[in-house]
Amino acid sequence: MRGLTDSGRGTLQAACTAVAVLAALALFVSACATGGTGARDEGPAHAPSDAVAGAALSPKPSPSKAPAHVDAVKLVEDDPSVSADVKRGLKPCVANEYPIDVSYGNLTGASADDVVVNVLTCGDAVGIGSYVYRREGGRYENVFQAEEPPVYAEIDRGDLVVTKQVYEKGDPVSSPSGEIVTTYGWTAGRFVKRYNTRNDYSNAVGGGASPSS
Repeated sequence: MRGLTDSGRGTLQAACTAVAVLAALALFVSACATGGTGARDEGPAHAPSDAVAGAALSPKPSPSKAPAHVDAVKLVEDDPSVSADVKRGLKPCVANEYPIDVSYGNLTGASADDVVVNVLTCGDAVGIGSYVYRREGGRYENVFQAEEPPVYAEIDRGDLVVTKQVYEKGDPVSSPSGEIVTTYGWTAGRFVKRYNTRNDYSNAVGGGASPSS
């Protein structure tokens, strides 16, 4: 190396510098390629916006339909098929309290609940009229009525059950001789009698009415 001239030493240093630069560049490119491959192996990361979008597409539970309540007094008063006697008896007993019982349920398979209305007397709560209203075309239609007192209608497991008290001669209002229970089912657009049962009562001394076997 002592024999090299100044020009030779400059040329050798330039060559060494070039080799070092090329080696550093190759090492940098290799490192970048390795990092890129690692990212691909792990798979693409999900952005927060993707999670929000997925949550927004999740179906929401539909709210349950609340039962529709009607003005039963007005329903009866505006019904032309209700007798004048029943309408005259439909008066407040105390303040604005009317002698009327109302039940809601599915009797006819309509989209809305059917309405069962019982009109009673104020003094002894004797049923003087029972009615079933079905919602059709945005309004309620009378599809059943019984106006032979004493009578009372109820909903029992999807059937209409009508109870009529039976009085023999001399029976007080509080102690009927028995009752007739009739079950109706909705068939072909109307209520059809399925069966009825008669229960006779024996009046024990000092006691109320009780079924006799």
